[in-house]
Amino acid sequence: MVLKLSGEALAESSGFGLDSVVLNQIASELQETRSELGVDIAIVVGGGNFWRGIEGADQGMDQAQADYMGMIATVMNALALQDALEKVGQHSRVMTAVEMPKVAEPYIRRRAERHLEKGRVVILAGGTGNPFFTTDTAAALRAAEISAQAILKGTHSGIDGIYSADPKVDPTATRFTKISYLDVINKGLKVMDSTAITFCRDNNIPIVVFNLLERGNVKSILKGAEIGTLVA
Repeated sequence: MVLKLSGEALAESSGFGLDSVVLNQIASELQETRSELGVDIAIVVGGGNFWRGIEGADQGMDQAQADYMGMIATVMNALALQDALEKVGQHSRVMTAVEMPKVAEPYIRRRAERHLEKGRVVILAGGTGNPFFTTDTAAALRAAEISAQAILKGTHSGIDGIYSADPKVDPTATRFTKISYLDVINKGLKVMDSTAITFCRDNNIPIVVFNLLERGNVKSILKGAEIGTLVA
């Protein structure tokens, strides 16, 4: 499976930097899941806790330049995740679409698959390696490349799935237990960008949107529990 993490999920309460407690929690849960279930785990991580390319573009920066800066931010998060995983005894590798040979391996599909076969968690950074594409799209692309059976999209801030409206603003908002790819797009639900949703639909990759910070959720989902919202 591919676990999609936003950079903000790893941030301190200020929304920036890195929260060591959250990193340890995620690493511990993934180590337990890998050990108990034997499932292959790849992680695609964002970089919004350090830099968001869209915000740079909104401030007048060249869009491509801002996006490349965002790719570098994802590598910082990937290295932090690797450190947390290694500390709990889970071997891992960072692979990046933007080559940085001093700190990470270049992303090569067959090499990533080999790491997974050896029981390593593979952390995929650098997005797709191209500007104008989000890390959501990178998650969908990598999931298809490594034949992942699902994408687990971890949320933060207490949101536990896809709602009809923002539950923090609209108290009447209801959570979907299951929703189609087309309904996500047609209803304008901001779960993943439309390119990623469409790609998952075309390649029959289900998406589970769930509360990442509730301990045990990843393992429970992989065991078949109905947690969060299934997009299929």
